[in-house]
Order: sequence, then structure tokens, then C-alpha cells
Amino acid sequence: MGENIFNYEAELAKLHIELVHLQEWVKKQGLKVVVIFEGRDASGKGGTIKRFTEPLNPRVCKVVALGVPTEREKTQWYFQRYAQYLPAAGEIVLFDRSWYNRAGVEKVMGYCTEEEYHEFLRSCPEFERMLVRSNIILLKYWFSVSDEEQEKRFKNRIKNPVKRWKFSPMDLESRSRWLEYSKAKDNMFAHTDTKQVPWYVVNADNKKKARLNCMSHILSKIPYEPIHLTPIELPELPDYKAYVRPPINYQTFVPEKY
Repeated sequence: MGENIFNYEAELAKLHIELVHLQEWVKKQGLKVVVIFEGRDASGKGGTIKRFTEPLNPRVCKVVALGVPTEREKTQWYFQRYAQYLPAAGEIVLFDRSWYNRAGVEKVMGYCTEEEYHEFLRSCPEFERMLVRSNIILLKYWFSVSDEEQEKRFKNRIKNPVKRWKFSPMDLESRSRWLEYSKAKDNMFAHTDTKQVPWYVVNADNKKKARLNCMSHILSKIPYEPIHLTPIELPELPDYKAYVRPPINYQTFVPEKY
């Protein structure tokens, strides 16, 4: 796809049609799909998830973005808070960050002990193989963004009032610990980039291309068939002459400002 003929909206529309076919195939076949989105702050994970889910049924395709664990959750088996969101038959679950928090932010920021960190690296591949043996389709994506591009996006978030909420003190901290995060990511890959459940790296310096490339790749990794929809004819409205609509002033309407 050449730079000069690249049409983002047209390509996105094509992928949206295919994603709807995938959704209906997942429902029909009772598939269970999990997609993990990981990467540095401002790497474009959220934007990709937003475009992925845009044409889909939220009852079928669900997004999980967990916050800080509660005191009770901190005492549980580490994977427990994530396991409760795994899909049933006919469902797709997208994790906007996932159990890999332990290998990234928790490791770098000191939110877990060294023992907990190393136990995660040992047990994570087994946990994921167990999911695959349970007939869960598990895909993992790492959004890779350069230092320069991340800085540009951070500055945009700070200046743009619509995006300001995306910027947090943790983002500032992550910038100052770029090297530590890089080492943590490399070690995470060394332990969890397995043959059964590999990591797929998305070049995310160009947001729009990253979205399309990721969605296209997901479609290529889950075999599906287009669903042929049967024609639908709308029935005629019943005779409503006997119906008397209540006076308009009996109802409270939203002011028409536009």
C-alpha cells in the first residue's frame, strides 16, 4: 500500500465489514477469543481498540480495562482478577492492558516484589498455554512507539483539552524511566514470547497504519467465513387509526439547540 494512495477511511471501512463477519462467525461457531493490547503509554492501544469495536455488538465484543487492584484483589492469585473476564462461547474480549502489568509497570515502579515478578515470568507461559488448551484463541500485541513520537503525543495530550484526561502523573514517571521500561519489556518478551502464544509487534509511530495493520492481522489469525445474510422484509404497520397520541405538552422534550 503506497504512501500516496493510502486511503485510511476507505481501508478502515473494508476492515469494519470483515470484523462484522468475524463477529458473526464467532457467535455461530461458539468461539472464544482474547486479544491483549500492550505497549508504552501513548502508543495507540486505546485508539486501535476504539476503531476495532466501533462496528461490533458490545454484547459480543467486550473491552476490559482494569484499574488499580483492590486490597482484596491484592491477596488473590495474581491471574484471578483477569480470569473472571475471560470469554464464554461466542464472545470476544479485548484487554486494554492485561496481566502483563506485572512484567511492566509493577516491575518498574516497584509495585510488586522481586519474588512476585519472577513467579509471574515462570507461571505466565503456563497460564496462557492452559487458556489455549481450553480452546481460547489468544492473541497478544505490543504497540511499539519511538521516544520522539511518544514525546510528541504527550505534548499533544497536555495542550489538547479533549485529550488532557489521558495524561497522568504516571505518564511523567514513565518518561523518566524509559530505559527501565525498555529492559522490562525485553525480559518480558524473553520469557513470554512462546511458540504457542507469540507476541506480535505493531509499528505504532503512524497511528492510522498501526490500527489498520493490527486489525488486518487479527482477521488473518482467526479463520472465519463471511456470513450470508438472508433478505429481510419489513412488515406493514398495523392499522393505528384507533390510537390517539397523548398531547405533546404531556411529555418533556430535550431542547432543540441544534
